[in-house]
Amino acid sequence: MAGISKEDVLHVAHLARLTFSDEEAEQFTKDLGNIIQFAEQLNELDTDHVQETTHVLDMKNVLREDHARDWLTREEALKNAPQQENGQVKVPKVFED
Repeated sequence: MAGISKEDVLHVAHLARLTFSDEEAEQFTKDLGNIIQFAEQLNELDTDHVQETTHVLDMKNVLREDHARDWLTREEALKNAPQQENGQVKVPKVFED
């Protein structure tokens, strides 16, 4: 893969409506080049026998199981609604027709 040029950095900065000084563009070019070089080194690793993971730590799901429970009945949910219509809460119109 080709490296990144200062022109590439300035082009992307222009698209993102960012302005860099010449010195900052040089530094970003160098930093991004180092990042790309590091990423290319990772491609050289043999990962054929490495098990896929979603997280680097051995974590378990700490959420409780999702069980359907009895919550409010429709009547209980509507008892404090200021306006109701056809068994539902009626709210003021937000958009005009």
